[in-house]
Amino acid sequence: MPELRKDPLTGRWVIVSVERGKRPDQYAPLEAPAVLAENSCPFCEGHEEATAAEICALRPAGSAANTPGWQVRVVPALNPILRIEGALERRPHGIYDVVSGVGAHEVVVESPRHVADLSELDTPQIDLALKVAMDRLIDLERDPRFRYVLFFKNSGTAAGEGKHRHSRSQLIALPVNPSRIKDELDGCLRYFEAKERCIFCDLIRQELLGQERLAKESSHFVALAPFASRFPFELWILPKRHSADVSLMNPAERLDLAGLLRETLGGLRRVLKNPPYNMILHTAPFRRPRLGYWKTIDQDFHWHLEIVPRLTRVAGFEWGTGFYINPTPPEEAARFLKESPGG
Repeated sequence: MPELRKDPLTGRWVIVSVERGKRPDQYAPLEAPAVLAENSCPFCEGHEEATAAEICALRPAGSAANTPGWQVRVVPALNPILRIEGALERRPHGIYDVVSGVGAHEVVVESPRHVADLSELDTPQIDLALKVAMDRLIDLERDPRFRYVLFFKNSGTAAGEGKHRHSRSQLIALPVNPSRIKDELDGCLRYFEAKERCIFCDLIRQELLGQERLAKESSHFVALAPFASRFPFELWILPKRHSADVSLMNPAERLDLAGLLRETLGGLRRVLKNPPYNMILHTAPFRRPRLGYWKTIDQDFHWHLEIVPRLTRVAGFEWGTGFYINPTPPEEAARFLKESPGG
């Protein structure tokens, strides 16, 4: 019989198929396998002129910008969602609120080599890509117009990657806080006010003790299938050390995260036959005191990565109710991934 599960953080309900969950080989691919066209890819080394001028890059000292020789490169998005130019303006429009579309939209090209997925890179290269992305997040925080920077990855056409299958991630700086993050912040605050503990720290302790939803573990991180997973094979990667802000991750932790990402994404590729997926970072908003600001964010919030393979489609029931339907229990998903060597 299906089971309704409630997310303890947001209160969101999920319907999970407990008894007859779908196995990995029962998911039909949502897209054709990637065709790697290296000679036409604007993100490959040697094609620097095909993108806008780089914002920054890891390259040998003294080498010129927008030339070959780089290890990780950051460029403006070709069709930015928000634009860096202009003043931030907040104004009413009758009963509605309007904010000018000021922001930043950057692409982090994770390797000069033409590879389709992050898991195809070695751990040191993933570590460099993470370092550059975190450096950009810290730099964008200095702009007082921005309240949040979303770091995310779209892998595969069905996940919104676009036509060029070159491993890359994106950063979008926003003048407002996303509602998804605000929902998590509110849930974390309620839990902290009731118990004076971080809900994510309690969750990690419970999953390490029970093990049934633990997919992977490293020295500093866990990868687990959340109890109320919205989607089949949804995974969260969380640091064992409590921290609200990803920018406070130290080099040893970052390298460990790079290795776990390679192993986890490699496991998903192997088990699910190279699925499209989205990976999203949830970190604390910029802590600038203002109306409505609370002082316990660093104690009650816990940054994490969410990985969502695109195996099912959201339809009328989900839109109409806010419920999600997950045909693979998270316990089964964790077991399949635990048994995969990954990497």
